[in-house]
Amino acid sequence: MQKQSDKAVLAILISIAALVLFDLMGLIIKHLSGRYSAAELSAYRNLFGLVPSLIALWMTASWRKGTRSLRIRQWKLAAVRGLSVTFAQLMFYLSLGIMAFATATTISYTTAIFTTALAVPILGERVGWVRWLAVAIGFVGVMMILQPGTDAFTWALVLPVAAAFLYAFSGVTARLIDPEVPTPLFNLHSSAFAAVGSFCLALAVGGFSPIASVEDLAFIVLMGMFGGSAVLCLVVAYRMTEPSNLAPFSYFGIPIAFALGWLFFDEAPVDDLWPGALLIVIGGLMIVYRERRARRPLQRPETRS
Repeated sequence: MQKQSDKAVLAILISIAALVLFDLMGLIIKHLSGRYSAAELSAYRNLFGLVPSLIALWMTASWRKGTRSLRIRQWKLAAVRGLSVTFAQLMFYLSLGIMAFATATTISYTTAIFTTALAVPILGERVGWVRWLAVAIGFVGVMMILQPGTDAFTWALVLPVAAAFLYAFSGVTARLIDPEVPTPLFNLHSSAFAAVGSFCLALAVGGFSPIASVEDLAFIVLMGMFGGSAVLCLVVAYRMTEPSNLAPFSYFGIPIAFALGWLFFDEAPVDDLWPGALLIVIGGLMIVYRERRARRPLQRPETRS
């Protein structure tokens, strides 16, 4: 029991490291967004992010001990997921360039809310009143941040919401993968399709700008490595313990993003995010709590809420 507890603690620390890496990637995107388009940055991130994806696959014992084949039956599903990530990245990276770092990042945490809503039509899950209430609370939180119908509202605020929806779609459809397919292998296929899609998208909207300096090139490489390494950390963490043990700590990303935005860009959008961000977190934690209870072995019959 102690060993399992130690593994869970280590998995939590690794998942928090992933949050920091994702935020560092976001900082670089915001820094470079004045010189390179969101489509270009998405393409570069996916290209260099393939390296950690390959490392994650190599670390998978079942794949190394098997045929080491890179082929999968559900390549069409991988393509759909990859393309959804392409457009999610485009919208999220655009939002990072035109709004406060903490604002864009906080809104993106509505992914958990969209995941619950999409699980009904895609997976056929039964969602009880507790989780629908959580979705409603999170939605109210988003509306409080967006403030539609007021002078504070701009359509740019919709970008991270749309990105969260597409990221949630990618996450939900991952549960349609054949159980015998290693997660890193399917992730590699999705990442490869995302790379191809983002390069085509960048070419379609204006092509690639010359890289201005060696410093920019270093930032671009770091951006891809940070993003890919964050995914690698999450793969490792989710293989060490149950997702329900990690999900509550994902919201640590909000204060981390706020601190980094204040430190590097002198941004402190407290009035914009309060109290909407709190409702987003409450809604997400309600979903986590309900899913965790649903996974426990039932001692007696009970109705599903």
